[in-house]
Amino acid sequence: MYEIMPISQTGREKLKEELSKLEEEAVDLRKRVAEAREQGDLKENAEFTYGRQNLGFVEGKMGEIRGKLNHSETVDCTKVSCDRAAFGTVVTLRNLDTEEEIVYQLLGAYDYDLTDNSISILSPIGRAMLDRAVGDKLSVTIPRGELNLELLEIAKSGFK
Repeated sequence: MYEIMPISQTGREKLKEELSKLEEEAVDLRKRVAEAREQGDLKENAEFTYGRQNLGFVEGKMGEIRGKLNHSETVDCTKVSCDRAAFGTVVTLRNLDTEEEIVYQLLGAYDYDLTDNSISILSPIGRAMLDRAVGDKLSVTIPRGELNLELLEIAKSGFK
């Protein structure tokens, strides 16, 4: 049983692009495996064995992406309300212990990317921010200990 996960339009497009590349790779791998099969003894045919392993990996990844696409609902992040922190909003936080400001976009498990300053709504920090308003203070338990934050700003995303 899968839960429907929100995904940004940009995230959905990235998954579809990745799926398309994997489908092309699978066609090439199937062709190479068929050619290797024609070479004879499959027990000692490393190219055949390696090709089948790679094909299995690629097909598994394709199935995973199809599952994500089938069990997600697209949300246009440019149209979300900024009254409270929610999927798609961009939040500015202040770490109350260090006074450092942090900016995150709240996204789903299928399209967040920490290198792009987005965070999953399922992460401890993401869950703690959901439905909070500007000025709210929150304390989040993370692996390194307690994180004390203040929500400074909620804005709309620059991408869908």
